[in-house]
Amino acid sequence: MTEEELIAGVKRGDRKAQQFMYEKYSSKMFGVCKRYMKSLEDAEDVLVEGLFKVMTNLDRYHGTGSFEGWIRRILVNECLMKLRKKHNFRLTVEISNIDVKTKVSVVDELAAEDIMNLMEMLPTGYRTVFNLYVVEGYKHREIAEMLGISINTSKSQLLLARKRLQSMIQGLEGHATDVG
Repeated sequence: MTEEELIAGVKRGDRKAQQFMYEKYSSKMFGVCKRYMKSLEDAEDVLVEGLFKVMTNLDRYHGTGSFEGWIRRILVNECLMKLRKKHNFRLTVEISNIDVKTKVSVVDELAAEDIMNLMEMLPTGYRTVFNLYVVEGYKHREIAEMLGISINTSKSQLLLARKRLQSMIQGLEGHATDVG
């Protein structure tokens, strides 16, 4: 089934097309949701709500750009909406004019799953800005608009997230040398 046939089938209300779309995109989009949400239950809720929104708003997809990218954007926005309901991103400390060394030593054996586990330990604001900037590729201006915060808050949240991750990784490195 081509992407166009899939989209047309879902628009017609074809249950098989809906199921196929869910099966095709749910695991990858669940990964996106897990990066933003602290609990698996919240990630699952956002996934279901987001894919429902995708299926009911297919008329808004005009065929320009990647369909998967369009779905990802909807899921990221759903995650941000849920996070905004739970957390006030404006209650963050802004820092400016700070000189931070950016040299990071990374454990070569650190797997993607380990990095995800470390990211889950970050405070919500740090994790959200880190995901939007580093993983999704948004600019600080866009992040500030999405979260209703200042550009400097976005920058400081990213800086603090990187510092926290760096310190957690260094802790792992220290633990690895202690054990060996």
